[in-house]
Amino acid sequence: MCPEWISEVHMPEDLKKERGNLFNMGRPTRVLRKSSYSQGEDEAPRSSTDNSIETHQKAKPRVLQKPTEMNWPLVTRPLNKSSVQGNKWKKPAATQEKRRSLLHEFCKKYGGVKDSQSNLFRMVSRIYVEDKHKILYCEVPKAGCSNWKRVLMVLNGLASSALNISHDTVHYGKHLKTLDSFDLKGVYMRLNTYTKAVFVRDPMERLVSAFRDKFEHPNSYYHPVFGKAIIKKYRPDAREEALNNGSGVKFKEFVYYLLDAHRPVGMDIHWERVSKLCYPCLINYDFIGKFETLEEDASYFLQLIGAPTELKFPTFKDRHSSDERTSAHMVRHYLKDLSQEERQRIYDFYHLDYLMFNYTAPHL
Repeated sequence: MCPEWISEVHMPEDLKKERGNLFNMGRPTRVLRKSSYSQGEDEAPRSSTDNSIETHQKAKPRVLQKPTEMNWPLVTRPLNKSSVQGNKWKKPAATQEKRRSLLHEFCKKYGGVKDSQSNLFRMVSRIYVEDKHKILYCEVPKAGCSNWKRVLMVLNGLASSALNISHDTVHYGKHLKTLDSFDLKGVYMRLNTYTKAVFVRDPMERLVSAFRDKFEHPNSYYHPVFGKAIIKKYRPDAREEALNNGSGVKFKEFVYYLLDAHRPVGMDIHWERVSKLCYPCLINYDFIGKFETLEEDASYFLQLIGAPTELKFPTFKDRHSSDERTSAHMVRHYLKDLSQEERQRIYDFYHLDYLMFNYTAPHL
């Protein structure tokens, strides 16, 4: 059994019974204001050493503007395939249509507006903009985001090759703009006319990949901020050294933190749900790529947006290159120390991502 402090996470009853509305679709329009917003419980803490830091910081404070009415969800447009050449893209094209259709039907049935107070600029804060080729890319950590940022920099003329851009330049160089750096008119125009892409990954694999990256290697941010708090709350009789440096967090302890309704430290984008990072039932993405078919999906996407033929999506591992990539086999190794109830609770936590992107539920 899980400790009593673990939160109850259940599949919504309306989703189980295939009725009702997951996000209160009854409101077709929303009034959106550009205003300041504070860090919430579910937003990753900011730090100069945190990989989740925005690469385009805003120097000026938010300015209140006249309310702008926007219709949600945004209209889904057919993919522009005028740049696609050759018959070899028939399979990925068909795959895209299936993914788009599945997500559209899910959102039509369950999606929509969750909260009339939601802030547009927070919803688009993880979307990167490449104006030259009219691309919007929503960043999903642990799903190839570092290499996608490299590609965006090349497309934008900021680098000649994606292979020569360092990790620090990608994440801390402030070269790429995020959509929330534009005014309301600019945001709305780009949402309605640019090709919007999101790349996702099996939720369990993404979770284990994030844990391995942040807690199994030295890290000057995640150990003292997350590690110390996790060890203090979830490890009985923790040694003084572990309490002081936050190193050595166990996966089971990390899971306790993830499922705790009263986490000692907030959520982080590296394990936050895609449904809360990219708002796929509001943004209506034109292209849905998957980490599991990354090479093929990336090649097809670059064809679609008319990228230079010499530009190829990087295939190298961005960090800890000597480590084996997180796979389904490796995930099973990490899950074996968890109870069936704990594994079920992780699935329940990520169930929207499983359903929206048609991932198979793991063997719980």
